[in-house]
Amino acid sequence: MSQAIQKTLRDSAAMRWTALLLLALAMFCSYIFMDILSPIKDLMQETRGWDSTAFGTMQGSEVFLNVFAFFLIFAGIILDKMGVRFTAVLSAAVMLAGAVIKWYAVSESFMGSGLETWFTQNLNYIPLFDELGVSPFYEGMPASAKFAACGFMIFGCGCEMAGITVSRGIVKWFKGREMALAMGSEMALARLGVATCMIFSPFFARLGGSVSVSRSVAFGVVLMCIALIMTIVYFVMDQKLDTQTGEAEEKDDPFKVSDLGKILSDSGFWIVALLCVLYYSAIFPFQKYAVNMLQCNLSLTAPSADSFWAQPDVTIVQYIIMLVVAATGFASNFQKKAALKYGLLAVSILSLITYCYMGYMRQSAESIFAVFPLLAVLITPILGSYVDHKGKAASMLVLGSLLLIACHLTFAFVLPLFKESAVGGIIIAYVTILVLGSSFSLVPASLWPSVPKLVDAKVIGSAYALIFWIQNIGLWLFPLLIGKVLDATNPGVTDPTQFDYTAPLVMLACLGVAALLLGFVLKAIDKKKGLGLEEPNIKD
Repeated sequence: MSQAIQKTLRDSAAMRWTALLLLALAMFCSYIFMDILSPIKDLMQETRGWDSTAFGTMQGSEVFLNVFAFFLIFAGIILDKMGVRFTAVLSAAVMLAGAVIKWYAVSESFMGSGLETWFTQNLNYIPLFDELGVSPFYEGMPASAKFAACGFMIFGCGCEMAGITVSRGIVKWFKGREMALAMGSEMALARLGVATCMIFSPFFARLGGSVSVSRSVAFGVVLMCIALIMTIVYFVMDQKLDTQTGEAEEKDDPFKVSDLGKILSDSGFWIVALLCVLYYSAIFPFQKYAVNMLQCNLSLTAPSADSFWAQPDVTIVQYIIMLVVAATGFASNFQKKAALKYGLLAVSILSLITYCYMGYMRQSAESIFAVFPLLAVLITPILGSYVDHKGKAASMLVLGSLLLIACHLTFAFVLPLFKESAVGGIIIAYVTILVLGSSFSLVPASLWPSVPKLVDAKVIGSAYALIFWIQNIGLWLFPLLIGKVLDATNPGVTDPTQFDYTAPLVMLACLGVAALLLGFVLKAIDKKKGLGLEEPNIKD
């Protein structure tokens, strides 16, 4: 019997990590599309007439159905009843459908069409939602933004379904093994999608010397096709695993409302869920405005058109260097020999310095913010491995909150002081962005692996769905709030590079303060109830 078990795919490290890679690549593509318009916010205002409120409303619409139609709850039920592989393919198909709609909404074909006329004349008032102040549309919202919001809602349903599916898939393949390392590694790779988006979205939008925002979205649509292929390959691999074990796919008992009651009555679960919504609300909505924030707080002078730094090929070179930073930094964590370990680390650091220098020479806000996930890629495996072997997950959440607060306050009050310093401002921006990215890496490495310690295994899909649903409330609210606060505190400002971002950044720092307080509460509850959050995942 033990020999048969050793022959399963799950017990092969190579196959286990291949399954993880397939899921991570799908999430990598979804992360790119999620923020595909973020680095070209200024172009959306110039070419489509989207002010900050329209931009923020559209960005917040991604999670509207998940929150107000409770789709995430249904996604959790689908996951628990239908299993990982079916839900993975379904989520990728839904994401692709939403991506296609969003692409058409911002395309030139939509402009002047009958569909544009219909969206201009309709959806200006949504009963009940308008009264509650939570409508995804408003009177005067550009038609392209309304239709894009519809596509983004559909994409968001698939994206968040994919998120809980990936988490469940990792639990299935890695439980009792290096689970925190796996979750951290998956998020490290997925977050490279943020950097990829920041570099290539403006690249495609300005390709050939003409501005076309639809080209950027079309790039994202192609990637969503690739994500669907990745999930289909995972389907086959996961099915083979179940065939080897002689079991049906790992589905749970029939869903019962009482199961949710057990989850919701647990104070530890609520603390983790609230920590999640605070962390993610301070990061993901910020990403959607970060490039524009840098444009407003740095004195950037574009290189002359005939300069080497203005050539499109430089973008490709910079991206390759970024991949070298990520690959060598990530790989250094798994080397046994000190010489190879520190050699790869040295290559990663030198490549990072080279990348930052190129970003400075290009005077590009989007390439500056693209360093956001790079330090996280390096340290997330370290943190995940530490949690697996040493524990201290709750303590890491406290540290992450402190870094979060410091970074947003630096963006709000320190960076503007160096606006006239061509070098100093960019250095401060780089350091703060890297630290912010590293603080965010504490979440997948410490928070997500803690969920199985809080709830029964048979309802873990529903537990993840509930956490994601609570998280989505913040992801819907804060892009909208940032846009409204930005317009309210910058009356009469029409130049998208002249906004004052102080108020929105202070608001995000306050989320970090709340997360810090909850981190201390979680530590106290863990000590009192013995939840095991500070204990290692792998028992010696």
